[in-house]
Amino acid sequence: MKLTDKKIVLTLIIASLGYFVDIYELLLFSIVRKPSLLGIGVLDNNIDMLEASAKVINWQMVGLLIGGILWGVLGDKKGRLSVLFGSILLYSIANFATGYVQTVDQYAWARFIGGIGLAGELGAGITLVSEIMPKKNRGLGTSLVAGIGLLGAVFAYFVFKMTNDWRLCYKIGGVMGIALLLLRVSVAESTMFNQVKAVNISRGNFFMFFTNKKRFKKYMLAILIGLPTWYVIGILMNYSNRFAADLYTDSLIDSGKATMFGYIGISIGDITIGLVSQYFQSRKKALFIFYGLTLCSSILYFSAFNNSDDTMYLICTLLGFSSGFWAIFVTMGAEQFGTNLRATAATTIPNMVRGALPLMNILFIEVFQEQWRLTLIQSGIATGIIVMVIAFVAALFTEDTFKKDLNYVEG
Repeated sequence: MKLTDKKIVLTLIIASLGYFVDIYELLLFSIVRKPSLLGIGVLDNNIDMLEASAKVINWQMVGLLIGGILWGVLGDKKGRLSVLFGSILLYSIANFATGYVQTVDQYAWARFIGGIGLAGELGAGITLVSEIMPKKNRGLGTSLVAGIGLLGAVFAYFVFKMTNDWRLCYKIGGVMGIALLLLRVSVAESTMFNQVKAVNISRGNFFMFFTNKKRFKKYMLAILIGLPTWYVIGILMNYSNRFAADLYTDSLIDSGKATMFGYIGISIGDITIGLVSQYFQSRKKALFIFYGLTLCSSILYFSAFNNSDDTMYLICTLLGFSSGFWAIFVTMGAEQFGTNLRATAATTIPNMVRGALPLMNILFIEVFQEQWRLTLIQSGIATGIIVMVIAFVAALFTEDTFKKDLNYVEG
């Protein structure tokens, strides 16, 4: 094996493990949501639970949004590795500290800081992998990173089930992060970045996305095509226990378990879409196929077919597989822009989508349920229709970047 091959394999392994820990910590709240909120004194009723849950997850997502900008800029200014080291250190400390929270406000603040740290992991990893791999195979590389990394949610579920201690789960996540930090010492910086760093050119200027009409359009479209993934995760999976109670009687759905099954599906989907993209030699064709699968799975979710706990878990798995286009979506974001803006794009774009979850929750809860007085199911359907239409239209106008050469800069 050539030295360059060893470098690629090592980077793929470290990036995959990094995303594994990232997803473990990002999705842990969804898995331990109810027991952790009960543990800090939240009353066991729908209103208090929903409000406390929305506050914590919204603060985490806002942290991701802010962190995406901070780490993205740093990744283009100082290097991809600086983000991988700095972000994991911050979210490891924040997650360890989450194990000691006593109030909802403390919980929200801890997840906000953790969100800032978590924001840097995926974008920097995808950027690094995209820049070191041959262009004909980079979609497979990034899909592999996401496919392995997304299993972190499955691991989080089983850690909680084995320990039955949500505080310990957060502490374990913090320790895993520090262990990963030690492994990262052996990873080399991107050659493309080092070449750009050697010349006098603006790097990591976030405002460049807004000063050029064409660049702004590409940036906004790159964000909008990823919205369905977090509609599925943040609403359909996260509130699966509440949807199940309305869809059929005698529901004992565990939303954490539903999320676990969903992430098994997402992991398989992310690897599969990489293969589909290779087969068609197109990112967009693969994306539209998975949009269609997401639509079909969502219809099943709200249909009479979804009439038992076993069926709900099965449909959540199908939803996960169908919405498993996260890797392709982030890869497309990285491929849209030059080396001097690539880390900023690849880091901010997925976190803008994650940061859009509070807006989806506002639409889902405050607008459709509280103001329009729609039922839970009607609100879920209405929110889904809006999200899917936006994403589909955005994808139509998005450039297919499968064979694009990445060795260029933004002027």
